[in-house]
Amino acid sequence: MFKDKFAIKFCAGLALLFFLTGSVEAARIKDLSGIKGVRNNQLIGFGLVIGLTKTGDSAVNVFFSIQAIASMLKKLGVTVPTAEVGQLQFKNIATVIVTADLPPFAKQGDSIDVTVSSLGDAKSLQGGTLLMTPLKGSDNNTYAVAQGPISIGGFAVQGGGRGVQKNHLTVGRISSGALVEKEIKYNFNVKDEIILALKKTDFTTASRIAKAINNNMKDEIAFMIDGGTVRVSIPEFYKNNASNLVTKIESIDVAPDSQAKVIIDERTGTVVMGENVKISSVAVAHGSLFVQIKEEPVVSQPPPLAPENAGTVVLPRTRVSVGEGQDKLLVIPKSVSLGDVVQGLNSIGVTPRDLISILQAIKSSGALHARLELI
Repeated sequence: MFKDKFAIKFCAGLALLFFLTGSVEAARIKDLSGIKGVRNNQLIGFGLVIGLTKTGDSAVNVFFSIQAIASMLKKLGVTVPTAEVGQLQFKNIATVIVTADLPPFAKQGDSIDVTVSSLGDAKSLQGGTLLMTPLKGSDNNTYAVAQGPISIGGFAVQGGGRGVQKNHLTVGRISSGALVEKEIKYNFNVKDEIILALKKTDFTTASRIAKAINNNMKDEIAFMIDGGTVRVSIPEFYKNNASNLVTKIESIDVAPDSQAKVIIDERTGTVVMGENVKISSVAVAHGSLFVQIKEEPVVSQPPPLAPENAGTVVLPRTRVSVGEGQDKLLVIPKSVSLGDVVQGLNSIGVTPRDLISILQAIKSSGALHARLELI
C-alpha cells in the first residue's frame, strides 16, 4: 500500500529518476576517440543576396552594402559613376556572411553545405539567392565557392495589429551550396604512426584502448601517452596503407571508464546516478510538514425583529490546520548498491525532489563519493 502511494507521489510530481546500475557496455574505439589531424576546417566569405522583396539592407544605415554592389557591378562590366554611388537605393539586396565546414579529405568538385547570415539590417532573406561567394580559410586561400537559393525554413506574416514569425528570417542554409575548388594536401597512407585523441580524457580508458589494440594486433604497437592520447605505430605489414589499419582499429570494442557522478536538475526534479557512485555509512532523517487551508462559506440569517433592511449575508470561514508527519531515520550502510539506497529512501517516503536535498546533504557530510553536478 505504501509503495502505491509513493508511486502516485512520484507521478504527480512530474519528476523523472534514473539509476544507471548495469555494467558498462563496450564501445568502439571509433566512438571513443578521433585521429589527430583528421578534422574539419572552417571557411568564411562575404557575399550578396539578391531577389528579396523589399526586405534587404537600407542604404542609409548600411553604407558598405552600396559599396559592395558597386564593386560587383564593376566586375560585371557595369560602370557606376563615383558621384552617383551614394545615391543608389537597393531594397532587394542584402550583405551576408557565408560560413561552411570543409570536411577532411574533401576532393575538388565535392559539394558542402553553407550557412548564410545577414550582416546589415535586412529584415528577411526569404526568397533570396546568394551570388557567387569565395570561401576562404584561415590562411586567406580560397577553398570553395558558394552560390544558390537560400532556404530559411520559416515565415513571417504581418497584419495591422500583430504578426506571426517562425524561426529566424535573417539566417538560412543552402544544401550542397558550395563546390570545393582547392584540396588540402594530406597523404595519410604514408604516415609512420597515428595518434588517437580521446573525446573524453580518462587514463583508464586510454590504457584499455592501448591494451585492446595490442591484443587484437598480437603486437606491442599501441602506447598510452597521457589520459587523452594513444600513439599507434604502423606495423610493417601496413606500411603505405595506414587507412586499412585505422579501419581495423576503429571496430575494436573497449569498455570505457567513467568518473563517479550524480547529475541533478532542480527545475524538473531529475536525478541521474552512475554505477560507480559509492556512499559511506550515513544516517538520514526525513520528516514532513503539511499545512491545510480550507474555505467554508457560512450563511448568516438576520435575527428576529431585525430591521427591514437586514438581509441574508454569506460570511467566509477559513480553517487552518498544521501538522507534522512521522519522522523516520534511515541508516545507509557502507558500500551498498544504488538499488539498496533507493529502496531504503523509498521506505521513508522520499520523493525525487526530496532526494535532491538529501544527496546534497550527504555530499556535504563527505559520505557521498562522487561528483555532484547541478544543471
